Amino acid sequence: MTLEFFTISLLNGLSYGLLLFMLSAGLTLIFSMMGVLNFAHASFYMVGAYVAYSLSQVMGFWWSLLAAPLVVFALGAAFERFCLRRVHQFGHVPELLVTFGLSYLLLEVVQLIWGRAAVNYALPGELQGPLFTVFGTHFPKSRAFIMFISLAMLAGIWLLLSRTRIGLVIQAALTHPEMAQALGHNVPRIFMLVFGGGAALAGLAGVVGGTAFVTEPAMAGSVGAIIFVVVVVGGLGSLSGAFLASILIGLVQTFAVAMDQSLMTLLARLGYVVTPETLGYPLLKLTISQVAPVLPFLLLVLMLIFRPQGLLGTREG
Repeated sequence: MTLEFFTISLLNGLSYGLLLFMLSAGLTLIFSMMGVLNFAHASFYMVGAYVAYSLSQVMGFWWSLLAAPLVVFALGAAFERFCLRRVHQFGHVPELLVTFGLSYLLLEVVQLIWGRAAVNYALPGELQGPLFTVFGTHFPKSRAFIMFISLAMLAGIWLLLSRTRIGLVIQAALTHPEMAQALGHNVPRIFMLVFGGGAALAGLAGVVGGTAFVTEPAMAGSVGAIIFVVVVVGGLGSLSGAFLASILIGLVQTFAVAMDQSLMTLLARLGYVVTPETLGYPLLKLTISQVAPVLPFLLLVLMLIFRPQGLLGTREG
């Protein structure tokens, strides 16, 4: 039973962690290259899921997997070009406010178009059902698909930034924008493409995550906080840090959810009897599974106290 619990929880934790990485990768890229902390990032995730849902009814899931991120890319690029660029000169606070306002605007637009109820967005038949069986427990194809898309996205981002001329130009525009501009590169256009690319990554996560979870207007709010936890714990601006933090948080939450032990159980094994009259009884009887949703935020607090730059942080401001 211990080996079965460990194996199944490990697989589920890795798949959940890789989905968190898909969500946080775009936000990390935008911040590392533009210095913008995009509060509307989770909203692009939501829009990607809804656009993919509508497109899949017309052209099928596989084409919507390609088309939906492009739609979100266009939306993100247009927002940077006509809104974010105009407030960039006023500092970070106006940038935060305008992206915060965009998140509410996108939420209202989604509710106007698709309604407030959840939509029936599901994977095609070939991606449904178990992929393999471990200790009598089925591991679904949907989770394996999430893992594959996330790893492919990680490899694509790394190759683009480190092995292509486009990646070199993007990094030059980040570190030496005046020199890049003098060499004939359109730096504002590069920033527009970077922001649109980050939004497209969130949209891709929505295409995949919308099928694994519920596609509803509240889906942005349900993942918005955890995305920022991943980015801060990994280190603001560090893509490798975001990957490491995503896997860590995914594993911690998945293992914790399946554990029913509590401090009262531990004390009982040590020979101490805990009764309802014992001081702190409500806290002592809390199981690990009950506090599992709080653990990522506890990790965030500890990280800010002892290592504010994050696990692999490259930027503190």
